[in-house]
Amino acid sequence: MASADLLLHPVRLRIIKAFLGDRALTTSQLAAELDDVPAGSLYRHVALLTKAGVLQVVAERRVRGAVERTYTLRLLAAQIQPGEAAAMTPEQHMQAFTAYVAGMLADADRYLAFGPVDLVRDGASYRMAAMWLTDAEFAEFSRDVAAVFQPRLANAPGKGRRRRIVYTVSLPEPQPVIGGGQEPD
Repeated sequence: MASADLLLHPVRLRIIKAFLGDRALTTSQLAAELDDVPAGSLYRHVALLTKAGVLQVVAERRVRGAVERTYTLRLLAAQIQPGEAAAMTPEQHMQAFTAYVAGMLADADRYLAFGPVDLVRDGASYRMAAMWLTDAEFAEFSRDVAAVFQPRLANAPGKGRRRRIVYTVSLPEPQPVIGGGQEPD
């Protein structure tokens, strides 16, 4: 199964997101978090992600005669690889982007339904901005953002820490092409 097909299924995408933040979960813990997903379906999707190398078993223990496995996410395997992304058609990219946005909307819905909403207290936000950048300036901006994110991705759960999901999207504005295939100045 191509990684895009594997990763962008709505239930598998939710499973992957549950493991973000360097979490180790058993299927029982995962089922408690994804309580709207039928157990049989959840187990099938976990097995498929494990077989594909996206999840890995890091511990096993006997519980009432059954083996309980603890899984972690193999982050690199949980991404559409550059070669596959380059080979995707515009329609496939739209399907992938739609799955991404649907996941974000579902997370927002769960947050908003949880209780009294206070964006400032909870550190929740949504913003949009536009910047005029050359390709080189955008590459530098991307490196700067990665430099801010990277050390925080290594944070372990701890007292006072709350898992936060950060979504990023960057889209260039389409440039009109004038006669001769040149972009306007």
